[in-house]
Formats: sequence, structure tokens, C-alpha cells
Amino acid sequence: MSQAITITNEDILAQVKLSCKIPEIIEGIVTRKVIANAAAEAGIEVETEELQKVADQMRLINKLISADDTWGWLEKHSLSIDDYEEIVYNTVISGKLAAHLFADKVEPYFFENQLDYAGVVMYEVVLDDEDLAIELFYAIKEGEMSFYDVAHKYIQDRELRRKGGYRGIVKRKELKPEISTNVFAAMPPQVLKPIVASKGVHLILVEEIIKPQLEPKLRLKIITDLFAGWVKQQVEQFEVVTQLNSGIQNA
Repeated sequence: MSQAITITNEDILAQVKLSCKIPEIIEGIVTRKVIANAAAEAGIEVETEELQKVADQMRLINKLISADDTWGWLEKHSLSIDDYEEIVYNTVISGKLAAHLFADKVEPYFFENQLDYAGVVMYEVVLDDEDLAIELFYAIKEGEMSFYDVAHKYIQDRELRRKGGYRGIVKRKELKPEISTNVFAAMPPQVLKPIVASKGVHLILVEEIIKPQLEPKLRLKIITDLFAGWVKQQVEQFEVVTQLNSGIQNA
């Protein structure tokens, strides 16, 4: 027969402290207060339809298909309906504040930083021996081997080998500077001369350079990134005083 264990609010707070989670929880609290204050100052209001839409999206994300699923999820996280509504409200108000602050700044930011959003379709083989990399490069150039042949022979990772070294669409920011400089100067399709980097010698086939376009997904990402930077800056301006059972502490 299983035994019951009673867990109190004090137990939960003690566990949070012992797991060293206090700083990130405090940051979350301050962030919520900063957003709420800024939204109030800007006169931002939330419509019922907006709340319903986000509530439905959150249920889909958490796979809460039925009412029983939703109640089970709330119970698991010790949340009431009011708590859930507050989560939804905070999500909506954050999104509306982000759009209020940065929607008109997206295009200037994009055009100033558009190179960061450029992409490349590339294949890559990383070798330890520069001389071997150069030898393979010229073998490919002269038609003695294909890039696929090189990838199939020299890539150790099974899945990457099966894909012929295909890396997919890689963003400029995801590449080391010494690699991105060469990759984005290529005239596709082109095999680049071996590039020596910190983790080996890179033999790269550039298949296509993808010019960035300010489509809705990227627009949302830019707003989200700008808003996150703004929130961090606002949070850092505050000196936070926490009142816990152990006394008053400066955070």
C-alpha cells in the first residue's frame, strides 16, 4: 500500500531555493511586471477574441484535445482556471506590446542586417589532413571523383554519410566567420578550396545561395528578438529585493 506525502508551499519554496532556481524565477517575475507596466503605460488592451485564439493555440501545443486532457494538465501543474487565463493573458499582452514597440522597426532592422539572414544550401566533408583535403578538391575539380564519392568515403557519421554530407539550409550566423566569408562569396554550384578552421579542414560544395526575404515568419522572429533584447535591458535596470522566509535579500 502506497503512503501519502504531504507537500506544503514551504516545501516547494525550499526545493526551489535548494535547486538554485531563485535567480531565474525572480527574473521571470520582474519580466512579467516590466511587461505589464509598459503595456499599461502604452494603453494596450486585450480583446476576448485574442484571448480565445491564444488559448486554443496553447491547448494544441500542449496536445490538450479534450476537456479531460485540459483538466489533467492543469492538475499536473497545480494550476486553476484563473491561473491558465492569466498565462494566456500574459502571452497576448506580451505579443501586443512587442508589436507596439517594434512592428515599425522590423524593415529597417532587416535591411541593415539582412546578410545575417542569408542562407546557403551546402554539402560538407570535414577532414583532419589539409594535404588530403587539397588532393580531394582537385580530384573533384578534374572529374576524377564526385563530391558524393568523397563524402561517402570520408564522413564517419552514418546518417551524414548517407546524405552525401548534405547540411541543409544553413544561415550565415550559424557558420564560423572564416567559413561564411568563403561560402557566401561562392558562385553556385561550386566546390570551394579547403578551408582550415578550428575543428578541421572543411571541403564544401555550395549548391545555392538563398537571399533573405522578409516573410511573415522572419518578421515575427525579428520582433521577438528585438523585444527580448528590450526586456532584458529593462530588467537589468532594476535592483530587486526579495522577501523570503530567511529574511530580506538583495538579488
